[in-house]
Amino acid sequence: MARIVVIGAGLGAMAAAARLAVAGHRVTVYERGPAHGGAVGRYARDGFAFDTGPGLLHLPAVYRDLFVKTGKEPLEDRVALTQVDPAARHVFADGTRVDLPNASRAGTVAALDAALGAGAGERWGDFLTRAREAWDRTRRPLLEEPQPADPAPLAREPYPAPGAGLLRRPTRTLARVGARELRDPRLAALLDAYAWSYGFDPADAPASAAVLPYMEQTFGSWYVAGGLRVLADAVYERCRKRRVEFVFDAPVEDVLEEDGRAVGVRLAGGEEVAADHVVSGAPVPALYREHVVARERGDRDVPRFQALGTSRVTVCLALRGPREADAVHRAVVHAEGGRPAVTVLRPDDPALRPDADHEAVTVTATVRTAPEREWEAFADGMVEAAGRAVPGLRERLLWRHVRTPEDVRRDTGAAEVPGPALAGAGGRLLPADNRSPLPGLYFAGGWSHPGGGLAHAGMSGALVAGLIVEGADFRGSR
Repeated sequence: MARIVVIGAGLGAMAAAARLAVAGHRVTVYERGPAHGGAVGRYARDGFAFDTGPGLLHLPAVYRDLFVKTGKEPLEDRVALTQVDPAARHVFADGTRVDLPNASRAGTVAALDAALGAGAGERWGDFLTRAREAWDRTRRPLLEEPQPADPAPLAREPYPAPGAGLLRRPTRTLARVGARELRDPRLAALLDAYAWSYGFDPADAPASAAVLPYMEQTFGSWYVAGGLRVLADAVYERCRKRRVEFVFDAPVEDVLEEDGRAVGVRLAGGEEVAADHVVSGAPVPALYREHVVARERGDRDVPRFQALGTSRVTVCLALRGPREADAVHRAVVHAEGGRPAVTVLRPDDPALRPDADHEAVTVTATVRTAPEREWEAFADGMVEAAGRAVPGLRERLLWRHVRTPEDVRRDTGAAEVPGPALAGAGGRLLPADNRSPLPGLYFAGGWSHPGGGLAHAGMSGALVAGLIVEGADFRGSR
């Protein structure tokens, strides 16, 4: 039985902790804040409640696997999952609207043809066929297996070039995919919105980001009753049942090293905690920036991590009046000029509102982390955009609460929101390997392989636990 210290209580870190505890190890989690969950937070006031991180779950199979492997208990015994249908209502800049069904390619093609004109659905369907090829080429090495010792092959663009012979030219960015292959500004805006929702600027994102709409439209979008914070609570309780210990308000200042190996951590108060292995769920850039992990071995050994330069602004809206009968759970309001879309989440969930005569609405937008803005004024624009999807929003508004990148930094340790791992782009969007350059120290969570996104964080925890349980780097265990 090894002594394992886990830094941070985000979902990826807790997933790793639960799996390691089931394997018989003694696991203690040190969280710098007062509660678990990391980016999956909750804001509550006056009977209203809002998710302050992700609002929908994709690839729920990751958490089904976690709960079965850590207790032989179905995920649905702990949380109530429902598919969101339609998956989203898209409101384009020219006023066109289209409701896209959940996980139905034929339904999506038909809906796009009806709203945007004959041929639009076929072009989108052809694009998804190429996106599937990119998915099939990268799914296993990016999501299911440890990062290869030589990740160079993943630096090559997996998205296939359309056409044949001399007309077969590679497309380098997602924005070019939209312009060249979709040939309708509204279809291009639809594609761009998927990139922005994961923190990528489509002008810079590689063509391989095509896997993002493919993943959502193939595997669907799911809502957790009570909000995604309920899922974080369920993972936390699973850890407790597996006898994982949690210590809150306990920042880790240093990873202790002896003979070239991680041997524990030093807490902010000076206390040293010995460990055979250390698993960090904290943002990898912050670990090096704040010198929690030393750089003495040279910058060449500092792992790569995604620096997208983007974060999110979230506006929580408390509304008077009931939700209208034809309202949808998610609406995406597109802007002109290639600006990020605004996402409006309106779950029909009694747990999030004081009564049936009120509604809790969450509005989010991707933003650049620099330069800083006047966030209240920026939120005004977001609310104005949301009004295109929520009838009478201004008249119904009781109050609002604005969360900025600084709130993200306070909750997670980094203002940026990490994007999912993508192939191509010369390898710059491959996150840190789960095995750090320091033996005995592992990385889990959104900033590590295969991090980014709620489901991927769970995958990261599984990979880290597998590396340790299977005997990787046990030479120093005591």
